[in-house]
Formats: sequence, structure tokens, C-alpha cells
Amino acid sequence: MKKIICSAPAKTILSGEHAVVYGKPGLVSALDLRLKFSVWESKKKIKEPAIIYLVETVFKYLRKEKIKFFKKSFDYQIDSAIPIGCGLGSSAAFSVAAVAALSKFYTGQEFPKEIINNIAYQGEKYFHKNPSGVDVSASCFGGLIFYRKEFEFLKNITSLGFKISPKIEEKLYLIDSKRAKESTADMVFKVGKLYNKKPKFTEEILAGIEKTTKKMTVAIIKKDEDFFAQSILENEVFLELLGVVSSKTKKLLEELANWGVGKVTGAGGVSFGSGFILFFSKKGKELENFLKQKKINFYQFKQDYRGLIYEN
Repeated sequence: MKKIICSAPAKTILSGEHAVVYGKPGLVSALDLRLKFSVWESKKKIKEPAIIYLVETVFKYLRKEKIKFFKKSFDYQIDSAIPIGCGLGSSAAFSVAAVAALSKFYTGQEFPKEIINNIAYQGEKYFHKNPSGVDVSASCFGGLIFYRKEFEFLKNITSLGFKISPKIEEKLYLIDSKRAKESTADMVFKVGKLYNKKPKFTEEILAGIEKTTKKMTVAIIKKDEDFFAQSILENEVFLELLGVVSSKTKKLLEELANWGVGKVTGAGGVSFGSGFILFFSKKGKELENFLKQKKINFYQFKQDYRGLIYEN
């Protein structure tokens, strides 16, 4: 029983949440938390709707491109270190790894990342009706991604040729403010309502987020940790003005202010938690002691540069 195994990383949005929906840029990093999808031939009948959807998405591409493939029954396994529903791109990593493994399973070929990215983007629509595409791209290509969506047919997804320097990376954490009760779609709808009600106000916030995204990109290029920290703080202020950060999360950020600055990463949430916080601290050991004492889940931030991997 030969298994085909593919893995893909998580992602975190460094800057640009919600603004990307309105044509502003987003800066995203792949994270060294991975999801592994294994597939092998079996007589089992697959019943899970998400898997069936991805299979049909793969078939649609193969038929369109007139690529020879053989329909076979299969079984599969998912092993993931990525928390679900917390803004770290678990569904995107699943879509990328599953599409890559299934494509190879049916054709015997390993497809280029550009092709897997395009198929997985279609597959991601099962989880998010109108995904931006940035989560899938970060998971597929790894590293830093600068993203801007002008229209559905015009997206600029650029893999940046540089990394977050160790002196910034070693001061970064992902801190769990608890899973949001709202979905990404709920939060996007909430911001849309604000835009319709207060278009000028909302546009000013989105323009502010765009400037912050550019500032953070420059901070990474210049390896300027203070400028990077300032960008995080500004970004959080804008997200709070958009109304996507819960009072519970704001309170946590106030508690953590003794050790650094942080911002929500992802769509956010308002009635309970807001997902993970990207946090910059020059007092890492003190911060870690506090988080452990309070039993708050956290990860040391670590970039992933590999993206999609065919593991066998």
C-alpha cells in the first residue's frame, strides 16, 4: 500500500486584514506549523463533502487541460499541527496539501506549485465562499507574500525575495486570544456594513492599514525592529476602529502591554475571542513566564520558506 504524502504550512497575516478585500495590499508570512495529507488506494467510499469537493475540483482541472488520469478509490489521513478556526490558514494548508496529493494520486505526476496554487484556490471556495487567495498562496509558496487583489481576474501575488531577520523573528510570538465565535465571512460582512454606513470613515481606516502594510514591509527590509513594532501597534489601532477586535482581546492586549505590542492576525472576532495575536516583545522570557502562569496558549513565531512539499 503505497502512500502519497504532501504537506503545507500555516500562514499569518502580518498586516492588511480586511483591507485586502477592498484592493489594498496584504503582507503575509508562511508559518512553520504544517498539515500533512496522505492518500493511498483503497476500496473505501469517501463520504466527507470537503474531500469530494476537492476531488471534483482536481478532476475539473485535469479534464480542462486534457491531462490523462485514472479514477481510483482511495482512503486518506490528515495530520495537522495547525489550530483550526484561529486565522492561521488551516483550510488553505489542507486545500494545498490535499490537491497536490490527489493530483499525483490520479496522474502519477507532481505538478508545479503555480498549478497547485490555482487548483487549491478553487478548492478553498468550499470553506470560504469568496477567498482572497492569499492564504493558499502563502501555504503553497512559503516565505513572505505581498498580495493585492484589484479584481477577481486581476491579483498580484508576489513572493518576496527576503526574509524576516532573526533579530525581529526571535521577538515574535503568536498568542491565543481564543477562537472567534464568528466566521471569517461574518467578519467580512460586518466590515462591509460599516463601509456602507460610513464610507468615508472606513476608507480612511483602510488607507491607514495600507500605509501600515508598506511601513512593515520597509521595516523588514531594513531589519528595523522598532519600526516593525510601531507598525504592529498602528495596525491594531486600525483593526479596533474597524470593530473586529473583541473587548476580551483588547483586555488581553492591555495586560500584555508590559512586555510589548500586539495585533490580531486574521479576520478577528467580537463576541468572544479574536483568534491569534501577533505579538512583538523584547522581554521574551518574562512574557513566556506570564503566559505559562496564566495558561495562555502561544507559539514562538517561526517562518516557513518551503511551502508545499511532496514528502515521498
